[in-house]
Amino acid sequence: MLLASMDWRDDGAMTRERMLATPELAHYVAGWPRVGDVGEVAELAGRPVGAAWARLFADDDRGYGFVATDVPELGMALVPSARGRGLGRRMLGELVAAVRASGAPAVSLSVEDGNDRARALYASLGFVPAGREGGSDVLLLRW
Repeated sequence: MLLASMDWRDDGAMTRERMLATPELAHYVAGWPRVGDVGEVAELAGRPVGAAWARLFADDDRGYGFVATDVPELGMALVPSARGRGLGRRMLGELVAAVRASGAPAVSLSVEDGNDRARALYASLGFVPAGREGGSDVLLLRW
């Protein structure tokens, strides 16, 4: 699912091999699960079609949506055939609830310019801009 989140344009530009060979991407899943990792899986007809996960990063190993060492960074993806069914909203809501229950003060994420569908979902759940890096915004949800 990390691959699906990196290839949200569905253009095939990101491959599994390229993703795992890129330290800035591979650290999202390396050693999963480690202490503090939280994840949710969406299924249709008993088959996984999406995942959402959150992970803490150190100050010297920041993710794209890094805000602070005590704020997990969220990532999520749905396969194209599962989009538009409310699965992403439900999965994201469950993940946010799990992160909140873990005691974290907030959750962050990074969303690229052009990913309007994801931006609309995040805004509808209360995520607000917290920074900008290149062609992406860092969004934050505090409680």
